[in-house]
Amino acid sequence: MTDAPLPAWPQVSERVRDLHARMTLAEKLAQIVGYWLDRGGDVVAPMANEMTRDIEGGEDRRLSELTAHGLGHYTRVYGTRPVDPAERAAWLWTEQRRLVSQTRLGIPALVHEECLTGLAVWQAATFPTPLAWGASFDPEVVEEMATMIGADMRALGVHQGLAPVLDVIRDARWGRCEEAIGEDPYLVGTVATAYVRGLQSAGVHATLKHFVGYSGSRAGRNHAPVSAGPREVADIYLPPFEMAVLDGGARSVMASYNDIDGVPQHSSVEHLTTLLRQTWGFDGVVVADYFGVAFLAVMHAVAADRGRAAALALEAGVDVELPSGDAYLEPLTALIRSGEVSESLVDRAVLRALAQKESLGLLDESFVAGLSDGPPASVDLDSLAHRALARRLAEESVVLLSNDGLLPLRETPAKVAIIGPNADRSEALMGCYSFVNHVMASYPDEPLGIELPTIAEALRAELGASSYEVVAGCEVEGSDRSGFPAAVAAASAADVAVVVVGDQAGLFGRGTVGEGNDSESLELPGVQRELVSEIVATGTPVVLVVVTGRPYAIGWALDEETRPAAVLQAFFPGEEGGPALARVISGAVNPSGRLPVSMPRVSGTQPYSYLQPLLGGPSEVTSTDPTPARPFGFGLSYTTFGYSGLSADRSVVAGGTFAVEVTVTNLGEVAGVDVVQLYGRDLLASVVRPVTQLLGYQRVALGPGESATVRFEVPTTRLAFTDRSLTRVVEPGDVEVWVAASAGEKVATAVAEGIAELSGVEAASAAGGSGSDKALVTITGEVHRVGPADRRITTATVTS
Repeated sequence: MTDAPLPAWPQVSERVRDLHARMTLAEKLAQIVGYWLDRGGDVVAPMANEMTRDIEGGEDRRLSELTAHGLGHYTRVYGTRPVDPAERAAWLWTEQRRLVSQTRLGIPALVHEECLTGLAVWQAATFPTPLAWGASFDPEVVEEMATMIGADMRALGVHQGLAPVLDVIRDARWGRCEEAIGEDPYLVGTVATAYVRGLQSAGVHATLKHFVGYSGSRAGRNHAPVSAGPREVADIYLPPFEMAVLDGGARSVMASYNDIDGVPQHSSVEHLTTLLRQTWGFDGVVVADYFGVAFLAVMHAVAADRGRAAALALEAGVDVELPSGDAYLEPLTALIRSGEVSESLVDRAVLRALAQKESLGLLDESFVAGLSDGPPASVDLDSLAHRALARRLAEESVVLLSNDGLLPLRETPAKVAIIGPNADRSEALMGCYSFVNHVMASYPDEPLGIELPTIAEALRAELGASSYEVVAGCEVEGSDRSGFPAAVAAASAADVAVVVVGDQAGLFGRGTVGEGNDSESLELPGVQRELVSEIVATGTPVVLVVVTGRPYAIGWALDEETRPAAVLQAFFPGEEGGPALARVISGAVNPSGRLPVSMPRVSGTQPYSYLQPLLGGPSEVTSTDPTPARPFGFGLSYTTFGYSGLSADRSVVAGGTFAVEVTVTNLGEVAGVDVVQLYGRDLLASVVRPVTQLLGYQRVALGPGESATVRFEVPTTRLAFTDRSLTRVVEPGDVEVWVAASAGEKVATAVAEGIAELSGVEAASAAGGSGSDKALVTITGEVHRVGPADRRITTATVTS
């Protein structure tokens, strides 16, 4: 065997280097793989049944044999089937003691779990989905939630969470929209960075998913190829990860399944090493997505077999293979023994894996001593504090899309009809990675483990009406209309009808949205649209509640002459979603959610993002109009807000920071929360730029008639882009900035101005108005080349 010299990096402690020096090859490889001890029930990872046949090796293999040389990770000890957390913790503490006492080097295993909507463990709280986090525009509450989740994980002996997801939504047909935060890279980056800080403040490592470009798949299909050019990758997909690494201090990154322009990301030296480590200075651990290393051979066909797939992944910088060692163990061993693959690739990964365990305290004597004490006697994973926070985030994330004055229900109706396939189902409130939909769907006879009041149950408790009738009307999927007559009769006899439609989250075909559940259409699944139309036709006032994991094309419910009186959008609001929606309907809560992703008019506009250049919008040179039914950032309130006194620094040096101030006033008679959104537009650049771009945002709570001044400190890097030489820069020139209630308010004006310049008509006439107030900021000096030391985040201060 002819090893190359051990790389000079990573920089590790003497303890780690000494431990590594004493390892055999088998012990090294054991530290960079996981083991999925208890994979029962339906498939919860892509191709899990096919990929694990050769891994398990038969049920008679004893755990002590499998871990004879140690173990890097235990995969989802708690999160694969409904096990009592206290009982499982007792087993885990015993197992860690065995690894310490009965393996030669005595290294404990790192335990990882899913934690996207809360810790994915039986009896643990289920919070709203990431798309709801985005709708809240509230990084602070997301950080608080993540801190709580991290504390639960730490108490159960879990060290690493496979969250958050930083994929920027580009196509609403993609099934994993509900796992993502939104379509704007800055919103995604700020919210995800807050989650990272919260989780890691509890002593648990966050894992950034999926690096990189995963959400840009062709036609919105899971695992499909990505055709993005290097500029789109740099300006859209990478900034959230950069923020989470440099500003959030993330300690783990997960490679993504996709290829970009033919290069699978599990084999991308350019992204996993050159960019992530050498440019950004990331010194944590890169893990494979489940079976992602073997997929280099099985699905991408860039490796002849799993051993050579392992070599490609290690060379690229994938340190740990998850969920098990089907490539990094026997297949790789053979190639190293033959001299085809250098053991130094393994050494580099092992040093990083051991350094991670050291940073988590797993190599400390205190950790070993603590194993003797055993796990805590009890851990309340769904306390009153959990539920209060889950409700707060759910309430902040509900988006009011339209309202003819019906909401809030100021007077209690005598008779309420509660109709729709999602009206009285707990599962309808949660995403694909909730424990209920991810795991419990395979265990229909077992209790769900947590209280999950449905929307119907919550409305009964909240409204106090004398009569309620609950009718499904139809299923989420399918063409059965036999329930329509009962639904119509219930609505006809009621004073108000609350119709709840939407999705069922699931995995790989077991649902309408979620991992592997991509859609060819953005119409509501099944016959739900027909159901809504029939209920509206009764003449009874209708509140339409849409509970989904993606934005659907429901312009017919918002803008057509015959429509519901009010429409609310909730993106899987979690265990307290029912009470949250009921409180919004009653008026106990004034809605403050804003759309984190544009709501399309038709499926044919996909892929779509509000970050469009002039020619990306409607114009006279095309017969199609991509204008969304509701734009990014849109959301109504039970009050109205006005903006005045916009001012901005007149000039700033490229690479510096400029200030923007605006006064926001609650013009109504009830208290409310506004999301003040600062947008900008680069008027002239060396490459095409969008007509509007989010520069910053801030939630502001105001009483009736109350005003506040919001001051944004904006780094010019918020306007950075990748130039023709593929260098990320800030160019000198003029920038328009303005404050608006959504991205759509200025888009129409900007497009009209461009068309007007071409056609010679007045811009105001073409736009139908003069648009909101705007200020001009001139960026001066030389072109500024953006680097890791540059500031990326806009700060906001609020004064009364």
